[in-house]
Amino acid sequence: RLILPLQQHIGVPAEAIVEPGQHVLKGEKIADVVDGMGVPVHAPTSGTVENIARLPVPHPSGMEDWCVILIPDGDDRWGERTPTPDYRNHERAAVLDAIRNAGISGMGGAGFPTDIKLRPPKDRKVSTLILNGAECEPYITADDMSMRERADEIVDGLKIMAWLLRPERCVVAIEDNKPEAVAAMVKATDGTQIEVAVIPTKYPSGGEKQLIHVLTGMEVPSGGIPADIGVMCQNVGTAIAVGRAILRGEPLISRVVTITGEAVAEPGNLDSLIGTPVTDLLAAATLPVPRLHRL
Repeated sequence: RLILPLQQHIGVPAEAIVEPGQHVLKGEKIADVVDGMGVPVHAPTSGTVENIARLPVPHPSGMEDWCVILIPDGDDRWGERTPTPDYRNHERAAVLDAIRNAGISGMGGAGFPTDIKLRPPKDRKVSTLILNGAECEPYITADDMSMRERADEIVDGLKIMAWLLRPERCVVAIEDNKPEAVAAMVKATDGTQIEVAVIPTKYPSGGEKQLIHVLTGMEVPSGGIPADIGVMCQNVGTAIAVGRAILRGEPLISRVVTITGEAVAEPGNLDSLIGTPVTDLLAAATLPVPRLHRL
C-alpha cells in the first residue's frame, strides 16, 4: 500500500483526478493543480486506487491531509513517457513545463515548485548556480550516497538547469567529510566548466543562505531571496529528478531516504517510492529486539 499525500509542495494542494477502483500505470498523473502554484502527483507504480481519504501525514503535529491510497499490482508497468533528450532544440518554456508536469518540487526540504524557481524575475539575472551537496542535518547521508552512486545523473540535471538559466558559474558544494562523493563528482564533471567546491563540515553550512555566504562571500538581504544577489541554489536530488524528467520522461516518484539512529539494526539509505509508509522503511532497516537491562 502506498499512501500519497496531495500536499507535497508549497502552494495549492493537488486535487485527485482518479477515482476509487481505477487502475493506473506507473508515472500516470493521479492529482493535479489547476489554479495556483503547485505541481501534480503521479503513481509511483502500477496498481489500483483503493481510496481517497484524509489520513495522518508525516508532520510533527500528526495532522491529517487528503491522500490517494494505491494498492500496487506487482507489475510495475510504466505508462506513456515522452523524453526530450534534444531539449536544447526546444523553447525554454516547454522544458520548464515538462519539469512542472513531472511533479518536481525542491528535494532539499522546502518543497518549492522547481519550475517556478527556475523562472527568476527578468530583472534578476542568475550569475551563479549552486548545487547543494551539503547535508542539511547531522546523520542524513542521502545526498552523500546520491553523489557517490549517481554523479552522472546529477551532472545531467545540472546541465539542464544551467541551460535554462545561463549562469556564468556553476558550482557543486560538498562538505569535506564526504571524500567519496567529492571524488565521484570530480570525475563526473571532468571536461566541463562545472566547479566542485569542498567546504568545511560545519553546521549549518548546508542551509541555503549560509552556503551562499561560504561560496561567494555575499549575504542574501533580510527578507530577500538568493536571486536578489544573482545566485540560485538547487539540491542534488532535485538535479537527479530534473535529469530523469527531461532525458527519460519520468516524473518524480521516488527519493533516497536515510534511516538511521541507534534504534535500527541496519541504518542506511533506501531508494523509496513516494507514499511508502514510514513503518515499511523502518522494517527494511530491521528494527532490533529491545535490549534487556539488568536491575
